[in-house]
Amino acid sequence: MASLLAALAPFRPKLLDTLPGYTRAHLGRDIGAGLTVGVVALPLAMAFAIASGLKPEAGLFTAIIAGFLISALGGSRVQIGGPAGAFIVIVYGILERYGLANLLIATAMSGLMLFLMGLFKLGTLVRFIPIAVVIGFTNGIAVLIMLSQLKDFLGLSLDHPPANFFAQIDALRLTLHTVNPAALGIALGTLALVVVWQRGLPGLKSDGLAALKARVQSSRVLFAASRLSAVPGTIVALALATLATWALNLPVETIGSKFGGIPATLPSLVWPAFSWDTVRFLLMPAFTLALLGAIESLLCARIADGVCAARPPEEAGTGAREGAGGSIREDRHDPNQELMAQGVANVVTPFFGGMPATGTIARTVTNVKSGAVSPIAGMVHALTLLAVVLVAAPLANHVPLAALSGILMYVAWNMGEWREFTQLRQYRLPYRVTLLAVFTLTVVVDLTVAVEVGLVAACLTFIYRISSLTRSEAAPTPTPGVRAWRLYGALFFGAVKLIEDIERQLGELDAAAQPARVLVLDLKNLLYIDSSGADTLLDLQRGCGQRGVHLVLCGLSHQPLDMARRVGLLGKLPEANICPDLATGLGRAQVLAGAG
Repeated sequence: MASLLAALAPFRPKLLDTLPGYTRAHLGRDIGAGLTVGVVALPLAMAFAIASGLKPEAGLFTAIIAGFLISALGGSRVQIGGPAGAFIVIVYGILERYGLANLLIATAMSGLMLFLMGLFKLGTLVRFIPIAVVIGFTNGIAVLIMLSQLKDFLGLSLDHPPANFFAQIDALRLTLHTVNPAALGIALGTLALVVVWQRGLPGLKSDGLAALKARVQSSRVLFAASRLSAVPGTIVALALATLATWALNLPVETIGSKFGGIPATLPSLVWPAFSWDTVRFLLMPAFTLALLGAIESLLCARIADGVCAARPPEEAGTGAREGAGGSIREDRHDPNQELMAQGVANVVTPFFGGMPATGTIARTVTNVKSGAVSPIAGMVHALTLLAVVLVAAPLANHVPLAALSGILMYVAWNMGEWREFTQLRQYRLPYRVTLLAVFTLTVVVDLTVAVEVGLVAACLTFIYRISSLTRSEAAPTPTPGVRAWRLYGALFFGAVKLIEDIERQLGELDAAAQPARVLVLDLKNLLYIDSSGADTLLDLQRGCGQRGVHLVLCGLSHQPLDMARRVGLLGKLPEANICPDLATGLGRAQVLAGAG
């Protein structure tokens, strides 16, 4: 029981570490950062919910509840949680296939999975997902988001766009004659204004998974350049588009006409219809949500660490440079605690009408550049959105959906790693095949299938590469009847053929026309043995015994030695046949060959 508890990650939010030494100056910086991030999150939260097939308040409630919980319970000082663009496609697909009640259940199930991942210290394992898989489904999601926004971008008369890629293309083609010039003008104007406004933020990715290396390396430039834009371009564009729609009485669809506005009330508890029969169908969608959430949040947290570390002291100010509980520029996030916080947020939020939530890159970077020093900034961001909902909800009635689609077009374009397609030729064939397969499957088939195929392809590629690094070479032996081999790499299930080949060669005569009487294996350069490799060594030992061949093992140490001891291999050999090095093993082999 004690060993099990030791294997579990302790539940300790980063907030507890930042409270000692927290001052009024720190509070002022956190309030300022939280207010700024709240303004940035407002249009994105509504846009993500609408694009996912939900009402705009679902995104706002998620940003409020999940944003507060992720900041209060998370493992990062500055990460901001809420709805993200990466979830749009999978949420829309679950909603279309299983309905709203099952979407809420799938979200809660993904939250439970995330919490268990953090509890069992699996936070670092997410980093081992190959970048080809990450980029493949990130770019695929970006394409699908842009495709889903064409309806509102063009103002088409299409009530229920299908989720299937080819069906979407066909539906858009059939309704292309219903383009609304006013909606198209608002969308283009919004997109153009956001692009021009954000030119002071080169390289900033809005809300998607991305190549971590490029982002962290450019974090110092990103932070310095981002100071050029104090007011979020999305808010400016949204305000102007809303004002133009109301003043000119433009014939475009708005939040008020589409959804009846946003309720100016607190989110209420919603208990969805639950059936165990539906849970088995939701396991894979829930796992996809959990996997995407884990990847997004941990990449975001690592990027935040890089931006904090790159923030110049003169830009950070005294309070941020030496923040509460230590230096914010050196304090790294706790991935396991972050996953547990994400899990709690995703378990709670759906029962208050919310959607899946994770760490969001644009809002987190905005939080850092605004001077945040503790998780209190993220909590202020959530309270800011709550105040907006309670006070200014009626103003959202005039927000045109075309403006939100223009903002999402910008978000989708920036979340993609498009340069990777032009640089594919410099990578190996397995990398190219994996990236293109995941991208194509994400767009054409299904995100869940793409993740499954991508992970399987990555695993097979990894197994092949590791097995190709495992090799054997014959060692010279002056004594007739003695065969010796050196093994390198890892003896695992993908490389056991090496041992089988060695056993097969025991039946051949050597240069002196002598049959094998002693087999010496030098395992000094063997780094790892799995259960399949250990079982193959046991088979070799039995085969040697049947042939009357003495087996001598040399250089066993660390994990291979422990594995050989645990499977009983050492107990089946005479103690003198376990030698510290090859020279000693060859000496022992000479004695055994002479005795034979």
